[in-house]
Amino acid sequence: MIISRLALVAALLSATAVVAKDSDSKKHPAAGAPGFETIFDGKDLSKIETKGNWEIQDDGSLHLTPREGEKGWKRYSSYLWLKDDYENFTFDFEFKYTKGGNSGLYFRCADNIDPTASGFEVQILDSFGVEKELGHHDMGGVIKTQGALKNASIAPGEWNQMTVTMKGDQLTVVLNGHLIQDFNLREKKPKDLKLAKTGKICIQDHGLPFTVRNIRVKKL
Repeated sequence: MIISRLALVAALLSATAVVAKDSDSKKHPAAGAPGFETIFDGKDLSKIETKGNWEIQDDGSLHLTPREGEKGWKRYSSYLWLKDDYENFTFDFEFKYTKGGNSGLYFRCADNIDPTASGFEVQILDSFGVEKELGHHDMGGVIKTQGALKNASIAPGEWNQMTVTMKGDQLTVVLNGHLIQDFNLREKKPKDLKLAKTGKICIQDHGLPFTVRNIRVKKL
């Protein structure tokens, strides 16, 4: 009887640990979490490289205003680049777009010339209300790799929060409190894409209004 009770307690503790682990994986790092470096605090752009059509707003956010003649669904050159290279990391930020919005978070880019050719992208797209199975071009998809596990999009004009973690080859993405990616990137990537060990992180300029805030990163 004692052995049975001990076995039951052990099973319950194990199940609790699994639930806790799953729950933790769906949490964004708290404000002030140890180890995070603030990349943009609402005032200072010294840790970012860009060509300049991102402007600090009165509320402390950073807004991309398309230049004259720029239109959506075409990539432009004014990405927001972090200055360091990152291997294992957790990148956390908030973003907001208008209806039909489009952007992306790139990581492990070999250079800052063409991230679409040398890095991986977590898609940011207005997929609010989409009921079909999500593809790699929908919100939270990893371009040329796979769609998000679920649609965690909220309405345009609202603040989203995304946390992207790379540890070894394992990629996890949490969007608005939902785990939407969790897989080995090396195992699922297309053969024509090389997975660099380290590289640049950037936020895309897609010629559409786009706003970010609270950008921070932690090297793991």
